[in-house]
Amino acid sequence: MLARVALAAIIASAPTAHFRVVSANPVDSTPHVLDGIVNAITVVGDTVVVGGSFSEVSDAARTTAYPRSNLFAYDLTTGRVLPDFAPIVPGPVYGLAAGDQGTVYVGGEFIGVNDSPARSLARLKLSDGSLVTGFAPRIGGGMVSTLARQGSKLYVGGDFTSPRTALARIDATTGAADPAFGITPGGSLTPRVKVYAIAATRYRLAVDGSFTTLDGRSRPQLGLIDISGPTARLAPWRTDAYARPCMSAFPSYVRGLDFSPDGRYFAVVTTGGPKGGMCDTAARFETYTKGATIKPTWVNATGGDSLYAVSVTGAAVYVGGHQRWLNNPQGRDSAGPGAVSRPGIGAIHPTTGMALSWNPTRERGIGVKAFYAHRSGLLVGSDTTRLGREYHARIGMFPLP
Repeated sequence: MLARVALAAIIASAPTAHFRVVSANPVDSTPHVLDGIVNAITVVGDTVVVGGSFSEVSDAARTTAYPRSNLFAYDLTTGRVLPDFAPIVPGPVYGLAAGDQGTVYVGGEFIGVNDSPARSLARLKLSDGSLVTGFAPRIGGGMVSTLARQGSKLYVGGDFTSPRTALARIDATTGAADPAFGITPGGSLTPRVKVYAIAATRYRLAVDGSFTTLDGRSRPQLGLIDISGPTARLAPWRTDAYARPCMSAFPSYVRGLDFSPDGRYFAVVTTGGPKGGMCDTAARFETYTKGATIKPTWVNATGGDSLYAVSVTGAAVYVGGHQRWLNNPQGRDSAGPGAVSRPGIGAIHPTTGMALSWNPTRERGIGVKAFYAHRSGLLVGSDTTRLGREYHARIGMFPLP
Protein backbone atom coordinates (compact mmCIF):
# COMPACT_ATOMS: atom_id res chain seq x y z
CA MET A 1 0.00 0.00 0.00
CA LEU A 2 1.33 3.46 -0.88
CA ALA A 3 2.41 5.76 1.90
CA ARG A 4 0.12 8.73 2.53
CA VAL A 5 2.73 11.16 1.22
CA ALA A 6 3.03 9.19 -2.02
CA LEU A 7 -0.72 9.31 -2.59
CA ALA A 8 -0.70 13.05 -1.98
CA ALA A 9 1.99 13.45 -4.62
CA ILE A 10 -0.05 11.46 -7.13
CA ILE A 11 -3.11 13.61 -6.53
CA ALA A 12 -1.10 16.82 -6.81
CA SER A 13 0.27 15.82 -10.21
CA ALA A 14 -3.04 14.63 -11.66
CA PRO A 15 -5.37 16.51 -14.03
CA THR A 16 -8.19 18.61 -12.63
CA ALA A 17 -10.96 16.35 -11.33
CA HIS A 18 -14.63 16.82 -12.14
CA PHE A 19 -17.03 16.39 -9.24
CA ARG A 20 -20.09 16.37 -11.51
CA VAL A 21 -20.98 14.92 -14.87
CA VAL A 22 -20.76 17.49 -17.66
CA SER A 23 -23.87 18.99 -19.23
CA ALA A 24 -25.37 17.21 -22.24
CA ASN A 25 -25.75 20.58 -24.00
CA PRO A 26 -22.54 21.63 -25.81
CA VAL A 27 -21.35 25.24 -25.63
CA ASP A 28 -22.16 27.34 -28.68
CA SER A 29 -18.81 29.11 -28.99
CA THR A 30 -16.56 26.37 -30.36
CA PRO A 31 -15.31 26.72 -33.94
CA HIS A 32 -15.86 24.08 -36.60
CA VAL A 33 -13.47 21.82 -38.49
CA LEU A 34 -14.90 21.69 -42.00
CA ASP A 35 -13.33 18.48 -43.31
CA GLY A 36 -11.38 15.42 -42.28
CA ILE A 37 -11.01 14.26 -38.68
CA VAL A 38 -9.78 15.52 -35.32
CA ASN A 39 -7.32 13.12 -33.67
CA ALA A 40 -5.92 15.09 -30.73
CA ILE A 41 -6.72 17.97 -28.39
CA THR A 42 -4.75 19.73 -25.67
CA VAL A 43 -5.11 22.98 -23.73
CA VAL A 44 -2.26 25.41 -23.10
CA GLY A 45 -3.38 28.07 -20.63
CA ASP A 46 -6.61 29.37 -22.17
CA THR A 47 -5.82 28.14 -25.66
CA VAL A 48 -7.23 24.94 -27.17
CA VAL A 49 -4.95 23.26 -29.71
CA VAL A 50 -6.55 20.82 -32.15
CA GLY A 51 -4.74 18.37 -34.41
CA GLY A 52 -5.84 15.85 -37.00
CA SER A 53 -6.21 15.55 -40.73
CA PHE A 54 -8.05 18.59 -42.10
CA SER A 55 -7.54 21.68 -44.27
CA GLU A 56 -10.13 24.26 -43.21
CA VAL A 57 -11.85 25.56 -40.06
CA SER A 58 -14.44 28.23 -39.38
CA ASP A 59 -15.61 30.39 -36.51
CA ALA A 60 -18.62 29.32 -34.46
CA ALA A 61 -21.01 31.44 -36.53
CA ARG A 62 -19.68 29.93 -39.77
CA THR A 63 -19.09 33.37 -41.23
CA THR A 64 -15.32 33.17 -41.70
CA ALA A 65 -13.26 30.23 -42.95
CA TYR A 66 -9.55 29.78 -42.26
CA PRO A 67 -7.16 27.49 -44.13
CA ARG A 68 -5.36 25.30 -41.61
CA SER A 69 -2.94 22.48 -42.32
CA ASN A 70 -3.87 19.71 -39.84
CA LEU A 71 -3.41 21.97 -36.80
CA PHE A 72 -5.12 25.05 -35.37
CA ALA A 73 -5.81 26.81 -32.08
CA TYR A 74 -8.62 28.84 -30.56
CA ASP A 75 -9.47 30.72 -27.39
CA LEU A 76 -11.17 28.42 -24.88
CA THR A 77 -13.53 31.10 -23.58
CA THR A 78 -14.57 32.94 -26.72
CA GLY A 79 -13.98 30.33 -29.43
CA ARG A 80 -11.97 32.84 -31.46
CA VAL A 81 -9.64 31.10 -33.91
CA LEU A 82 -6.07 32.31 -33.34
CA PRO A 83 -5.18 34.12 -36.57
CA ASP A 84 -1.40 33.99 -36.15
CA PHE A 85 -1.16 30.29 -35.33
CA ALA A 86 -1.29 28.69 -38.78
CA PRO A 87 1.71 26.37 -39.11
CA ILE A 88 2.10 24.24 -42.20
CA VAL A 89 2.08 20.60 -41.05
CA PRO A 90 2.17 18.43 -44.20
CA GLY A 91 0.75 15.28 -42.66
CA PRO A 92 -1.74 14.09 -40.05
CA VAL A 93 -1.33 15.04 -36.39
CA TYR A 94 -2.05 12.26 -33.89
CA GLY A 95 -0.66 13.48 -30.57
CA LEU A 96 -0.49 16.81 -28.69
CA ALA A 97 0.91 17.85 -25.32
CA ALA A 98 1.08 21.23 -23.61
CA GLY A 99 4.50 22.86 -23.33
CA ASP A 100 5.82 25.65 -21.17
CA GLN A 101 5.96 29.35 -22.13
CA GLY A 102 3.13 29.23 -24.65
CA THR A 103 4.27 26.22 -26.63
CA VAL A 104 2.80 22.91 -27.76
CA TYR A 105 4.33 19.54 -28.69
CA VAL A 106 2.96 18.08 -31.93
CA GLY A 107 3.35 14.45 -32.97
CA GLY A 108 2.21 12.76 -36.14
CA GLU A 109 3.23 11.61 -39.57
CA PHE A 110 5.14 14.46 -41.21
CA ILE A 111 8.69 15.24 -42.25
CA GLY A 112 8.72 18.96 -41.52
CA VAL A 113 6.83 21.99 -40.28
CA ASN A 114 6.76 25.32 -42.12
CA ASP A 115 9.14 23.83 -44.71
CA SER A 116 11.74 23.23 -42.00
CA PRO A 117 12.93 19.75 -40.95
CA ALA A 118 10.92 18.28 -38.07
CA ARG A 119 10.29 14.59 -38.51
CA SER A 120 7.18 13.28 -36.71
CA LEU A 121 7.63 15.48 -33.62
CA ALA A 122 7.94 19.25 -33.16
CA ARG A 123 7.53 21.94 -30.53
CA LEU A 124 5.73 25.07 -31.74
CA LYS A 125 5.12 28.57 -30.41
CA LEU A 126 1.44 29.43 -30.09
CA SER A 127 2.19 33.08 -30.78
CA ASP A 128 3.10 32.51 -34.43
CA GLY A 129 3.30 28.77 -35.15
CA SER A 130 7.07 28.78 -35.52
CA LEU A 131 9.36 25.98 -34.40
CA VAL A 132 10.98 26.34 -30.98
CA THR A 133 14.71 26.42 -31.50
CA GLY A 134 16.79 24.03 -29.45
CA PHE A 135 14.18 21.25 -29.42
CA ALA A 136 15.68 18.60 -31.69
CA PRO A 137 14.27 15.11 -31.13
CA ARG A 138 15.70 12.40 -33.34
CA ILE A 139 12.54 10.50 -34.23
CA GLY A 140 13.13 8.27 -37.23
CA GLY A 141 11.72 5.29 -39.08
CA GLY A 142 8.05 5.94 -38.35
CA MET A 143 5.35 8.15 -36.93
CA VAL A 144 4.32 9.45 -33.50
CA SER A 145 0.83 8.44 -32.39
CA THR A 146 0.68 9.64 -28.78
CA LEU A 147 2.36 12.03 -26.33
CA ALA A 148 2.32 12.51 -22.56
CA ARG A 149 4.30 15.09 -20.64
CA GLN A 150 5.39 14.86 -17.01
CA GLY A 151 7.45 17.84 -15.87
CA SER A 152 10.78 17.94 -17.70
CA LYS A 153 10.12 14.68 -19.53
CA LEU A 154 8.07 13.97 -22.65
CA TYR A 155 6.90 10.41 -23.31
CA VAL A 156 6.50 9.53 -26.98
CA GLY A 157 4.77 6.51 -28.55
CA GLY A 158 4.29 5.38 -32.13
CA ASP A 159 5.84 2.99 -34.62
CA PHE A 160 9.20 4.75 -34.99
CA THR A 161 12.52 2.92 -34.77
CA SER A 162 14.73 5.63 -33.30
CA PRO A 163 15.83 6.87 -30.81
CA ARG A 164 14.18 3.69 -29.49
CA THR A 165 11.59 1.26 -30.81
CA ALA A 166 8.01 2.58 -30.54
CA LEU A 167 8.40 4.12 -27.06
CA ALA A 168 10.81 6.75 -25.74
CA ARG A 169 11.30 9.32 -23.02
CA ILE A 170 12.95 12.54 -24.12
CA ASP A 171 14.00 15.82 -22.55
CA ALA A 172 11.11 18.28 -22.92
CA THR A 173 13.51 21.16 -23.62
CA THR A 174 16.16 19.64 -25.89
CA GLY A 175 14.44 16.55 -27.27
CA ALA A 176 17.40 14.37 -26.30
CA ALA A 177 16.56 10.74 -25.58
CA ASP A 178 16.78 9.76 -21.93
CA PRO A 179 19.24 6.84 -21.48
CA ALA A 180 17.53 5.96 -18.19
CA PHE A 181 14.41 4.88 -20.09
CA GLY A 182 15.05 1.55 -21.80
CA ILE A 183 11.67 -0.22 -21.79
CA THR A 184 11.14 -1.71 -25.26
CA PRO A 185 7.88 -3.14 -26.67
CA GLY A 186 8.30 -6.43 -28.51
CA GLY A 187 6.54 -9.51 -29.85
CA SER A 188 4.35 -7.48 -32.15
CA LEU A 189 0.96 -8.73 -33.31
CA THR A 190 1.32 -6.55 -36.42
CA PRO A 191 4.13 -6.27 -39.01
CA ARG A 192 5.75 -3.52 -36.95
CA VAL A 193 5.31 -2.83 -33.29
CA LYS A 194 3.20 0.22 -32.50
CA VAL A 195 2.25 2.02 -29.30
CA TYR A 196 -1.28 3.37 -29.68
CA ALA A 197 -1.79 5.26 -26.44
CA ILE A 198 0.08 6.31 -23.31
CA ALA A 199 -0.96 8.12 -20.14
CA ALA A 200 1.21 9.25 -17.25
CA THR A 201 1.06 10.10 -13.58
CA ARG A 202 4.13 11.04 -11.54
CA TYR A 203 4.67 7.38 -10.67
CA ARG A 204 3.27 5.27 -13.50
CA LEU A 205 3.19 5.26 -17.29
CA ALA A 206 0.40 3.19 -18.86
CA VAL A 207 1.13 1.91 -22.37
CA ASP A 208 -0.95 -0.01 -24.88
CA GLY A 209 -0.26 -1.19 -28.40
CA SER A 210 0.44 -4.11 -30.69
CA PHE A 211 3.14 -5.59 -28.45
CA THR A 212 2.93 -8.75 -26.38
CA THR A 213 6.06 -8.05 -24.32
CA LEU A 214 7.61 -5.09 -22.54
CA ASP A 215 11.27 -5.32 -21.65
CA GLY A 216 11.15 -8.95 -22.73
CA ARG A 217 8.41 -9.91 -20.27
CA SER A 218 4.83 -10.88 -21.10
CA ARG A 219 2.52 -7.88 -21.29
CA PRO A 220 -0.15 -8.63 -23.92
CA GLN A 221 -1.16 -5.28 -25.43
CA LEU A 222 -1.10 -3.41 -22.10
CA GLY A 223 1.47 -2.67 -19.41
CA LEU A 224 2.53 -0.30 -16.64
CA ILE A 225 5.97 1.21 -16.24
CA ASP A 226 7.30 2.49 -12.92
CA ILE A 227 8.62 6.01 -13.57
CA SER A 228 8.92 7.04 -9.91
CA GLY A 229 12.73 6.97 -9.95
CA PRO A 230 15.46 8.18 -12.29
CA THR A 231 15.55 4.83 -14.12
CA ALA A 232 12.30 3.48 -15.54
CA ARG A 233 11.38 -0.08 -14.56
CA LEU A 234 8.63 -2.45 -15.60
CA ALA A 235 5.96 -2.38 -12.89
CA PRO A 236 4.96 -5.69 -11.24
CA TRP A 237 1.56 -5.52 -12.94
CA ARG A 238 0.30 -7.83 -15.65
CA THR A 239 -3.07 -8.74 -17.14
CA ASP A 240 -3.92 -11.40 -19.69
CA ALA A 241 -7.28 -9.72 -20.35
CA TYR A 242 -6.17 -8.78 -23.86
CA ALA A 243 -4.32 -11.99 -24.71
CA ARG A 244 -7.41 -13.50 -26.34
CA PRO A 245 -7.74 -12.54 -30.03
CA CYS A 246 -10.64 -10.63 -31.51
CA MET A 247 -11.56 -10.69 -35.21
CA SER A 248 -8.64 -11.38 -37.56
CA ALA A 249 -9.01 -7.87 -39.01
CA PHE A 250 -7.94 -6.56 -35.58
CA PRO A 251 -4.78 -8.46 -34.59
CA SER A 252 -4.16 -5.67 -32.08
CA TYR A 253 -7.29 -4.08 -30.66
CA VAL A 254 -6.50 -2.06 -27.51
CA ARG A 255 -6.82 1.68 -28.24
CA GLY A 256 -7.42 4.58 -25.78
CA LEU A 257 -6.51 4.74 -22.10
CA ASP A 258 -6.58 7.31 -19.30
CA PHE A 259 -5.76 7.52 -15.59
CA SER A 260 -8.19 8.69 -12.94
CA PRO A 261 -7.36 12.13 -11.49
CA ASP A 262 -5.93 10.50 -8.33
CA GLY A 263 -3.92 7.96 -10.32
CA ARG A 264 -5.33 4.97 -8.43
CA TYR A 265 -7.00 3.39 -11.46
CA PHE A 266 -7.19 3.71 -15.22
CA ALA A 267 -9.61 2.84 -18.00
CA VAL A 268 -8.95 1.17 -21.35
CA VAL A 269 -11.12 1.01 -24.48
CA THR A 270 -10.91 -1.37 -27.42
CA THR A 271 -12.03 -2.19 -30.92
CA GLY A 272 -12.06 -5.78 -32.21
CA GLY A 273 -15.48 -6.74 -33.59
CA PRO A 274 -18.50 -8.58 -32.19
CA LYS A 275 -16.72 -11.59 -30.66
CA GLY A 276 -17.38 -10.98 -26.99
CA GLY A 277 -14.62 -11.14 -24.41
CA MET A 278 -12.69 -7.85 -24.24
CA CYS A 279 -13.44 -6.91 -27.87
CA ASP A 280 -15.29 -3.58 -28.19
CA THR A 281 -15.28 -2.82 -24.47
CA ALA A 282 -14.35 -0.31 -21.82
CA ALA A 283 -12.65 -1.64 -18.68
CA ARG A 284 -11.30 -0.35 -15.38
CA PHE A 285 -8.03 -1.59 -13.84
CA GLU A 286 -6.46 -0.75 -10.47
CA THR A 287 -3.03 0.83 -10.84
CA TYR A 288 -1.31 -0.55 -7.75
CA THR A 289 -2.64 -4.10 -7.69
CA LYS A 290 0.26 -6.52 -8.10
CA GLY A 291 0.24 -9.86 -9.82
CA ALA A 292 0.61 -11.86 -13.01
CA THR A 293 -3.10 -12.29 -13.79
CA ILE A 294 -4.80 -9.05 -12.78
CA LYS A 295 -8.47 -8.92 -13.75
CA PRO A 296 -10.41 -5.80 -14.68
CA THR A 297 -12.52 -4.28 -11.91
CA TRP A 298 -15.37 -4.04 -14.37
CA VAL A 299 -16.03 -4.35 -18.10
CA ASN A 300 -18.71 -2.56 -20.10
CA ALA A 301 -19.36 -3.95 -23.58
CA THR A 302 -20.84 -2.22 -26.63
CA GLY A 303 -21.91 -5.46 -28.31
CA GLY A 304 -19.82 -5.08 -31.44
CA ASP A 305 -18.90 -1.41 -31.98
CA SER A 306 -15.46 0.14 -31.57
CA LEU A 307 -14.42 2.50 -28.80
CA TYR A 308 -11.36 4.65 -29.53
CA ALA A 309 -11.16 7.31 -26.82
CA VAL A 310 -11.65 7.50 -23.05
CA SER A 311 -11.45 10.23 -20.42
CA VAL A 312 -11.59 9.55 -16.68
CA THR A 313 -12.66 12.58 -14.63
CA GLY A 314 -13.59 11.10 -11.25
CA ALA A 315 -17.29 11.76 -11.80
CA ALA A 316 -17.46 9.61 -14.93
CA VAL A 317 -15.55 7.49 -17.40
CA TYR A 318 -16.43 9.03 -20.77
CA VAL A 319 -16.09 6.76 -23.79
CA GLY A 320 -16.34 7.51 -27.47
CA GLY A 321 -16.24 5.62 -30.73
CA HIS A 322 -18.99 4.64 -33.14
CA GLN A 323 -20.91 2.57 -30.63
CA ARG A 324 -24.66 2.21 -30.60
CA TRP A 325 -25.03 0.79 -27.10
CA LEU A 326 -23.43 0.33 -23.70
CA ASN A 327 -24.28 -2.29 -21.02
CA ASN A 328 -24.43 -4.80 -23.87
CA PRO A 329 -22.29 -7.88 -23.11
CA GLN A 330 -24.63 -10.28 -24.89
CA GLY A 331 -25.07 -8.16 -28.02
CA ARG A 332 -23.46 -9.21 -31.31
CA ASP A 333 -24.12 -6.22 -33.55
CA SER A 334 -27.46 -6.12 -31.78
CA ALA A 335 -29.00 -4.87 -28.54
CA GLY A 336 -28.84 -7.69 -26.03
CA PRO A 337 -30.62 -7.86 -22.66
CA GLY A 338 -30.00 -4.71 -20.62
CA ALA A 339 -28.44 -2.71 -23.45
CA VAL A 340 -28.90 1.07 -23.39
CA SER A 341 -28.68 3.36 -26.40
CA ARG A 342 -25.59 5.60 -26.31
CA PRO A 343 -24.85 6.57 -29.93
CA GLY A 344 -21.27 7.71 -30.44
CA ILE A 345 -20.57 8.88 -26.91
CA GLY A 346 -21.44 7.82 -23.37
CA ALA A 347 -20.50 7.96 -19.71
CA ILE A 348 -19.87 5.07 -17.31
CA HIS A 349 -20.07 5.12 -13.52
CA PRO A 350 -16.47 4.78 -12.26
CA THR A 351 -17.42 2.37 -9.46
CA THR A 352 -20.24 0.23 -10.82
CA GLY A 353 -19.12 0.10 -14.45
CA MET A 354 -22.67 0.69 -15.66
CA ALA A 355 -23.74 3.42 -18.07
CA LEU A 356 -24.82 6.70 -16.53
CA SER A 357 -28.01 8.40 -17.74
CA TRP A 358 -25.96 11.07 -19.58
CA ASN A 359 -26.85 10.63 -23.25
CA PRO A 360 -26.25 13.69 -25.44
CA THR A 361 -25.85 11.51 -28.59
CA ARG A 362 -23.41 12.02 -31.45
CA GLU A 363 -23.44 11.38 -35.17
CA ARG A 364 -21.43 8.15 -35.15
CA GLY A 365 -19.18 8.18 -38.24
CA ILE A 366 -15.75 6.66 -37.62
CA GLY A 367 -15.94 7.81 -34.03
CA VAL A 368 -14.56 9.98 -31.27
CA LYS A 369 -10.77 10.02 -31.50
CA ALA A 370 -9.99 12.62 -28.82
CA PHE A 371 -11.19 13.74 -25.41
CA TYR A 372 -9.69 16.41 -23.20
CA ALA A 373 -11.05 16.98 -19.70
CA HIS A 374 -10.55 20.57 -18.58
CA ARG A 375 -11.68 22.43 -15.46
CA SER A 376 -14.45 24.02 -17.54
CA GLY A 377 -15.72 20.87 -19.25
CA LEU A 378 -15.03 18.04 -21.67
CA LEU A 379 -13.66 18.69 -25.16
CA VAL A 380 -14.52 16.15 -27.87
CA GLY A 381 -12.90 15.59 -31.27
CA SER A 382 -14.23 13.31 -34.03
CA ASP A 383 -15.03 13.10 -37.75
CA THR A 384 -18.71 14.09 -37.68
CA THR A 385 -20.78 17.25 -37.45
CA ARG A 386 -23.59 16.52 -34.96
CA LEU A 387 -22.88 16.59 -31.23
CA GLY A 388 -25.56 16.85 -28.58
CA ARG A 389 -28.19 17.15 -31.33
CA GLU A 390 -26.55 20.35 -32.62
CA TYR A 391 -24.15 21.27 -35.40
CA HIS A 392 -20.63 21.11 -33.99
CA ALA A 393 -18.31 20.05 -36.77
CA ARG A 394 -15.62 17.69 -35.48
CA ILE A 395 -14.91 19.68 -32.29
CA GLY A 396 -17.14 20.57 -29.38
CA MET A 397 -17.25 20.98 -25.62
CA PHE A 398 -19.68 19.85 -22.95
CA PRO A 399 -19.47 22.36 -20.06
CA LEU A 400 -19.52 21.62 -16.37
CA PRO A 401 -22.86 22.79 -14.96
